[in-house]
Amino acid sequence: MKVVAELTIGNPKLPKWSSIHSHISGLGLDDNGKAKPIASGLVGQVEAREACGVIVELIKEGKLGGKGILFAGPSGTGKTALAVAIAKELGEDTPFVSINASEIISAENKTEIMTQAFRRAIGIRMKEVRKIISGVVSELKYIKKSSPFLPQPVLGGARLALETKSDKREFTVGPEVASQLQSFGIRKGDLIMIDAETGEVRRLGRVKERSSFAFDIDTERQVEMPDGKVQTSREIVRTFTLHDIDLSIAAQRAAFTIFGFLSQERGIDDEVRRQTDEMVKKTTQENKAQLVPGILFIDDAHMLDIEAYSYLTKAMESEYAPIIILATNRGITTIRGTDEKAPHGMPRDLLDRLLIILTKPYSQDEIMNIIKIRSDELDVPLTEGALNLLTKIGLERSLRYALQLLDPAKIFSMRRNSIKVDESDVENASKLFSDVKESTTFLEKYKELMIK
Repeated sequence: MKVVAELTIGNPKLPKWSSIHSHISGLGLDDNGKAKPIASGLVGQVEAREACGVIVELIKEGKLGGKGILFAGPSGTGKTALAVAIAKELGEDTPFVSINASEIISAENKTEIMTQAFRRAIGIRMKEVRKIISGVVSELKYIKKSSPFLPQPVLGGARLALETKSDKREFTVGPEVASQLQSFGIRKGDLIMIDAETGEVRRLGRVKERSSFAFDIDTERQVEMPDGKVQTSREIVRTFTLHDIDLSIAAQRAAFTIFGFLSQERGIDDEVRRQTDEMVKKTTQENKAQLVPGILFIDDAHMLDIEAYSYLTKAMESEYAPIIILATNRGITTIRGTDEKAPHGMPRDLLDRLLIILTKPYSQDEIMNIIKIRSDELDVPLTEGALNLLTKIGLERSLRYALQLLDPAKIFSMRRNSIKVDESDVENASKLFSDVKESTTFLEKYKELMIK
């Protein structure tokens, strides 16, 4: 069974957005597993970060089977950030799936949505020796042919000449490959790579000496003229998730039915997943692939019901299970779907399987350092006064609210043609946007006018 990864071409004109945890690169531990006060985008939470470091070691040694992790602490204490940091420590190709418990509870089929989330969080790293054609385009001519259905000629293929410092080859390619060459705007001087088996085309850049004019600043990647054979074999490492393979098998099966137009998601059933598991088991036993346990992070886990908790308890012991990380900010509360109260609103048999890591409120200095890091990440320069005011807001109201004021405050600073946000900008933003406490007070004041 072949699984082919689709080539994704990004749009360089699209703006780059910063997510709330885009600055995190790891847990920020030293060689002895001790947390540095500020490192890898994280601040404080020393005990929690060191506990996460132990978790990473257990995962790497394969000793976390049948267990999960629970982050428990007040809102805004970095629970999601710690989950992201664990995934970063495990490697770039480690699958990380984040889902909110409300998405599971509101789903028509809770079991299916959880099964898909599980399988998206389990990777398989496959090494393949592929026949590759790679070189700089020295000649490119498209072949046109007549069509009985269209008045104008259609693309029938292309003649292509590729060269390196020591080799040159000519090829005739079919319409599928020619169509890719045309859509990517391939021209003379471009360095390209073609998978000889699948026909997948990749543009690797433009050779410097083949460019007619050199720009000081340009978005086009400049590369050196390659050496070696044009046609060769190369080991390629790709990481897929079990869900990717499920989709591939379901799509192939749907192609042979009259219902091929239906959603691929609906085409995934137990038989498809059984085929995937058999293929994965065979390739791993033959040392052609390696399983990559990923992270399944479920936020607001207290919102799950007894049915979902039962699924999680059983799934933790399955052969293909990701690292399950739950997060909650609840204390003693009712387990949804029952009349029983329990810590964090979770069944005790599930809690017994979890390694619980507590996250504590940040100190004033830690809040200040977090605001500094986020302002740098969002490119919001702050005056000392603005930083102090935001720190006070984060301490008295909430850290999340203080961080949310950064971008609105920058708008006010830009309106007065200032390159830095000052206290007045923060004050103006806080007047327009309320925090949870202020909103609650407002609702209480006007409760008689609000629709119940």
